[in-house]
Amino acid sequence: MTATVPSRPELGESELGEQARAILAFERRWWRHAGAKEQAIRDTFGLSATRYYQLLNRLLDEPAALAHDPVLVGRLRRLRSSRTRARTR
Repeated sequence: MTATVPSRPELGESELGEQARAILAFERRWWRHAGAKEQAIRDTFGLSATRYYQLLNRLLDEPAALAHDPVLVGRLRRLRSSRTRARTR
């Protein structure tokens, strides 16, 4: 007799809400102009750019976000760190 292992959802998928997954998908896109991205944030999420970036910043610290898309989250964390270091100089 073989024991069956219950299937688990993909790590990170069930822990992230729909909005969090949408924000990560949105961040995968490349933007040529900041204004275009800010308008797309308003159109897509109905949020101000400030509020969107607050949510994104909090999301980058979530282990579930790292499990969901480690390459993207790692890149965004490095960008955040380099910008923080540049401001403190």
